[in-house]
Amino acid sequence: MMKKIALIYMGGTFGCVGEPLSPMPAEQFLPQLRHVLPLHLSVECFVAPVIQDSSRCTATDWLRLVQFIQQLQLQQFQHFVVIHGTDTLSYASAVLAHFIAQSAHVVLTGSQYPLLTINGQNTRDFSDALDNLNFALESVLQLPVGVYLAFHHQCFHGRSALKCHTTELDAFQGQAASSALHQKEQAAYLVQAADLDKAQHFNCMSVMMQPIGLEQQLANLKLIAQQPPHCLILQGFGTGNLAVNETLLTLLQSLQTQDCAVILTTQVPFGPLDQRYAISSWIQNSKILVNDGFGHADLYAKALKMYLQYPRREQWQQHWYD
Repeated sequence: MMKKIALIYMGGTFGCVGEPLSPMPAEQFLPQLRHVLPLHLSVECFVAPVIQDSSRCTATDWLRLVQFIQQLQLQQFQHFVVIHGTDTLSYASAVLAHFIAQSAHVVLTGSQYPLLTINGQNTRDFSDALDNLNFALESVLQLPVGVYLAFHHQCFHGRSALKCHTTELDAFQGQAASSALHQKEQAAYLVQAADLDKAQHFNCMSVMMQPIGLEQQLANLKLIAQQPPHCLILQGFGTGNLAVNETLLTLLQSLQTQDCAVILTTQVPFGPLDQRYAISSWIQNSKILVNDGFGHADLYAKALKMYLQYPRREQWQQHWYD
């Protein structure tokens, strides 16, 4: 029996037309999309709950997408391809990976160039859109359960993918889908209406630390401490190294007492953190959380899930490394 694929259109450059480019209304785009689908596959097209430029997407939009996929699973769909804008494609992939986990076959894709001409009447002579879509459709039938990002004939684990180039066709990097992703087994998270409401208030701030003096670092963090977010991500150097003093440590503790989860990560796109250097010895006693994931998009997705599951920062501390 031929496997059914649910193809979900969520906007992005892939479906843009006009000058300047903007997402084509779904009722106009889907007939054009159906016209170019491979005939040997069983594909049904759907409109995502939200269609917009991906730079405007937030946690609520991706959770609505997760909920939509989970509803389609009840209709016997187990294979999904999502067309999404590239600006936040890595974030979307990471969020879906954390919430859908190994409960379905999901591949996200997009393009650097639109599928259609400016007037939306024909396919473009030069575009990576159709190539990426066909690759994603073929990949979703071959890959094990899980969430992946397919782009430019490469397929990555969804949690690990990051956009590494603004305009080139070879725009993403990550851990190849063909290799094992060393992670703890996760259960799927069934998204409820209450999660959508709560996610609208999710406040996550990431600070890329700069090579400036400790007094300046302290002054910047004091401003954040006046109204702290739910989680504050500090991007250190190299393997997560960050110079501190007692005053800065006291400020971090103050943030934690205000129910702000402080998380240490690195500015480096790939590779694990490592606290073997003396400059990082303070981490052991600070109760600061350390990123154990696959990059900034994955960290955002994990923080979002923790925020929905655990209302208090102390609970994050207890369950962060589960």
